[in-house]
Amino acid sequence: MTQTQQPLTATPAGTPHPRDTEPTPEHTAPAPTGSTTLAGGQPYEYRRRPLVEPDWTRFPGWRDITREQWESAQWQRVNCVKNVKQLRRVLGDLVDDTFYADLVEDQNALATMSMLVPPQMLNTMVPDTTPSTGTFYADPIRRYMIPVASDRRTDWPSHPYATRDSLHEHDMWVAEGLTHRYPTKVLAELLSTCPQYCGHCTRMDLVGNSTPAVDKLKLTLKPVDRYDAHVNYLKAHPGVRDVVVSGGDVANVPWRNLESYLMRLLEIETIRDIRLATKALMGLPQHWLQPDVVEGLERVARTAARRGVNLAIHTHVNHVQSLTPLVARAAQTALEVGVRDVRNQGVLMRGVNATAPALLDLCFGLQGEAGILPYYFYMCDMIPNAEHWRVPVWYAEQLQHDMMGYLPGYATPRIVCDVPFVGKRWVHMVTEYDRERGISYWTKNYRTSIEATDDAALTRRYAYYDPIDTLPGAGQKWWAEQERADA
Repeated sequence: MTQTQQPLTATPAGTPHPRDTEPTPEHTAPAPTGSTTLAGGQPYEYRRRPLVEPDWTRFPGWRDITREQWESAQWQRVNCVKNVKQLRRVLGDLVDDTFYADLVEDQNALATMSMLVPPQMLNTMVPDTTPSTGTFYADPIRRYMIPVASDRRTDWPSHPYATRDSLHEHDMWVAEGLTHRYPTKVLAELLSTCPQYCGHCTRMDLVGNSTPAVDKLKLTLKPVDRYDAHVNYLKAHPGVRDVVVSGGDVANVPWRNLESYLMRLLEIETIRDIRLATKALMGLPQHWLQPDVVEGLERVARTAARRGVNLAIHTHVNHVQSLTPLVARAAQTALEVGVRDVRNQGVLMRGVNATAPALLDLCFGLQGEAGILPYYFYMCDMIPNAEHWRVPVWYAEQLQHDMMGYLPGYATPRIVCDVPFVGKRWVHMVTEYDRERGISYWTKNYRTSIEATDDAALTRRYAYYDPIDTLPGAGQKWWAEQERADA
């Protein structure tokens, strides 16, 4: 890497991106760290950072909140920030009207997710000091949990091939909420709500409240009927051995209902892996520390162990700031009651975590301080109004390279591209790559549930697209011409 090569960074909407003159594929890609070190130094220097719970009383709206209140799941849920008025109540005059107007503009026209931020998550924004307008704008957690209009690009806010169900999960439903994409695995969406809504949510077509930009789909069956349909399908398809139980977020399923569902899965002899997907382990750890939840999780874990089923929790942490002692306690409690693993699946996003130091800081915090195994980092999916977050494939490949050798092998996460109609692929598995136009091609070795009679499924090449603003000038010109031709 030369000293003139710079990292891929978030840029103000409507301004030219510094990667407009990025080298073509036959040249060496710039290293994402974008940093140089003194002779004999390392590109990344590890330093242990013990976890700290930020002082929530630095926010005017929480000055009188006690620790007992803060550690109450009920208080956290009741006091979630759902709109600009409630955010003002918490922040007071720390953030000026410019930011609030920016947020209103986004909520009224661009946001694909409604606003829902637990106090726990808001408290990890600008964690070390009292926030100001500038520091709040710049905060990485804020960038994806409370997006504003000026975050988003105006030249290419959405890729021409972006869709609201970018992974076609709904197309692959074999029962309401049950996606059968991989031969031996299914995704079970039990509900369509979460304790918090992330701006980049890949299930933005179903999850959360409708926004002016997206009229959400709705689950129509009663939960008991939906669960029955899932169980009946799994009993009838013994080739499925792995169930990812998700939503939404399983933390929003009443515990007795979730426990009943899990116990029914454990009665199916062919099910050998169950993974509970919950961002709430980080965003609302108080939920996973409630006595009834802990006791119920222990009953499920003991039953799973007795029947030889691997029970794991998958959470979603994108930045090291989100890791606090409460998060570590929730993860450790799950392990103590018998959950086999707690793993992390983050999303790679510009302006949030898309540098090697940011990812390594997060992974060392997860593995070394919170007891959570770094597992995957997904490239941000091709959903509407998300181009300011997405990174190109070549950049993700370089990030994977730059992370290697620092973490223990078992705790080194894989960066994956979730290719439409294909599924997760390690970023280095690309079959062909047109760097100028930002089109990568991928192959697969199995049929999804909608391709049973598709003879070409195993030989077809499937396309994935880089964000256009990261392409060289010729590539951007080509896409602009395609857009004009399609107009």
